[in-house]
Amino acid sequence: MYVFISVLILIAAILLVGIVLIQNSKGGGLASGFSSSNQIMGVRKTTDFLEKATWVLAGTVVVLSVVITAFLPRDNKVQESEIRQQVNSAPLIDPNTIAPDFGTAQQPLVPEEAPSN
Repeated sequence: MYVFISVLILIAAILLVGIVLIQNSKGGGLASGFSSSNQIMGVRKTTDFLEKATWVLAGTVVVLSVVITAFLPRDNKVQESEIRQQVNSAPLIDPNTIAPDFGTAQQPLVPEEAPSN
């Protein structure tokens, strides 16, 4: 169902792009160039149809986008953060264990004294 609704959204979006490109904000554009539709319906009815089709397709994309959230594929396993998984799987540290020093307590080097003659 998820794929089917995704395809419907894609088709509606492509049609919406096409209809918006046909329209002109001033009422002309490619819609006025269709002479056969101008003779049958008139220029005003053509622009009304294109405007209504734009709103219907835009609404369709919005509604289908909300509906598709109900069909999102979900894992049944509860997701846990990676940090929490690492903390839970880390070995426990014994307080009596001696940790490496890493040079924090190194003694400063004292230059050797030159032998006296």
